[in-house]
Amino acid sequence: MSYIPMTDYETASEEVKREYDDQIAKHGRITNMKRTLLHDVPSFKAYMEWYTLYDELVPVIGERGMNLFSYAISNGNDCLICSTFFRKIIIDSGEKPDDPKLNDTEKLLMDFGACICRDPHNIPDEIYDRLKAMYSDKIIVTLIAFAGIMYATNLFNTVAKVDLDEVLFRYRKSKEVK
Repeated sequence: MSYIPMTDYETASEEVKREYDDQIAKHGRITNMKRTLLHDVPSFKAYMEWYTLYDELVPVIGERGMNLFSYAISNGNDCLICSTFFRKIIIDSGEKPDDPKLNDTEKLLMDFGACICRDPHNIPDEIYDRLKAMYSDKIIVTLIAFAGIMYATNLFNTVAKVDLDEVLFRYRKSKEVK
């Protein structure tokens, strides 16, 4: 059960309603995390910068690469909501989330994401060398910044005990509960 209740559209301020409406227009629905974050619009907007960095990286990394990177971070952080969200994307594309078919770039991104969660103080030089061989400093900075927002999103969902969105229920790992 969620530690903080979700905001209610009917009783929300006009500013919050605008954000709700914008999310529905962009994504077709509003997630439980976003409804919870909307108790504070500046906090909500800070977390929505995830989309800015994602959109900046997709032309370089590809959407699939970004989703696998996000999954590696979310799975590594044991975030039920985010890992299940990215499991859904992987499953819906016809793959197994625990055994996706990876090219070299996707393997690097998943390794990097896993290392970020496991021990960010000791990411192997080999990972940094592979990143430097493939990407500019700007792209590496953006990847790290994106990973930070993904990590923060995982943290928010876990600490606030945000309820798993109903649309994700069937994508949970079998050992996970509501």
